[in-house]
Amino acid sequence: MTPSAITLCFLVFAIIMFAWEKLPLAVTAMVVSVGLALTGVLPTRDAFMGFVDTNVILFVAMFVIGGALFETGMANKIGGIVSRFASSERKLMVVLMVITGVMSGVLSNTGTAAILIPVILGISAKSDFARSRLLMPMAFASTLGGNLSLIGSPNNLVVQGVLSQTGEKFGFFEYGEIGLPVLVFGILYFAFIGYRLLPSNLNLHVNEEEYQAYHNHHNHIPKWKQWLSLAVLIGTLMAMVFEDFIGVKLYLSACVGALILVIMRVITEKQAYQAIDSQVVFLFAGTLALANALQTTGAGAQIAHTILGWLGAHPNSYLLLFTILVLSCLLTNFMSNTATAALLAPIGLSIANSLGADPRAVLMAVVVGSSCAFATPIGTPANTMILSVGHYRFADYAKAGVPLIIVTIAAAMILLPILFPFFPS
Repeated sequence: MTPSAITLCFLVFAIIMFAWEKLPLAVTAMVVSVGLALTGVLPTRDAFMGFVDTNVILFVAMFVIGGALFETGMANKIGGIVSRFASSERKLMVVLMVITGVMSGVLSNTGTAAILIPVILGISAKSDFARSRLLMPMAFASTLGGNLSLIGSPNNLVVQGVLSQTGEKFGFFEYGEIGLPVLVFGILYFAFIGYRLLPSNLNLHVNEEEYQAYHNHHNHIPKWKQWLSLAVLIGTLMAMVFEDFIGVKLYLSACVGALILVIMRVITEKQAYQAIDSQVVFLFAGTLALANALQTTGAGAQIAHTILGWLGAHPNSYLLLFTILVLSCLLTNFMSNTATAALLAPIGLSIANSLGADPRAVLMAVVVGSSCAFATPIGTPANTMILSVGHYRFADYAKAGVPLIIVTIAAAMILLPILFPFFPS
């Protein structure tokens, strides 16, 4: 078998096992990673490179910062303040999605989710609201908000680089012409439909069990530790906002914050280790190998070319748009959105050139489609980060995420031909 065929077999295996969940998700991910190394599809070094990926480093550091907020009781205080302004679970969910979406427009999607996760856990611990009904909308909003600006998501920069080969470019907020309406549609979807599809069986009894000891001892924590944990969180946020200005990467800023908390004894070394969610690390690192194999073996490109080849030499513009959106959505739920954009953007550019279509229109469709990573816990780092803390199953993502994908595609099918027509007159 060719490396691409082997990769496709592992992809099918991963989809089946993730959906079936007879094995823990992290175990399935590691089976894929080890299998790709044993079959020679990837060098051993590349198969396990995910463990030192910068996103994993960011995860670990932010888990420690979030853990410090809980250990000191500051997360509980923040949650109590925020929950006062929400008279219902749905209102709180909408507020959180708006905040997340706006933040993601200027921050890393992953960084935004990492900052808000401990706050949301504090809200659920303080109130009667289940974390499972708040975390997923927040994670999805961080992805939707990434399309508000050029720097909102890495795939926007990837597509901009491909478009620049034609001498054209997207404006800084031009992505928002599509991204803002889609974000609004996404929030409305959760407010009226999506909230019914979120799991609700993970409620107070879980929170009480997990935070009983925490509630009993946090009042004895020195005030300076509580305020330092909050100061570090805010400082990390500001460092992320001004990443380009200070020249420090997101994961390094998070590492500095985590080290300060441990060195100052705000959180002990043991507590820091306990705060790190190992399932997230193994799941993300393992599936990163599959995404790498799809890209390097050409299996992902093979899928793309096969599907696009079915359209014929002169496809209808609406059918072409729909196909690009669906193909991007399919790939981005098992590859990173950046890898999906990097794969499909050159293909989209060649399609535009061969058909005489506007490359800006085709590539904007790639941007929107590659952001529809809502159906799996491995679609984006934010999806992966909430998996354990939200007590989600693989099927929970598909149940709430697939309708959101449909809403996004429907909105894009209406907006793209108006704002970015394939064949402008």
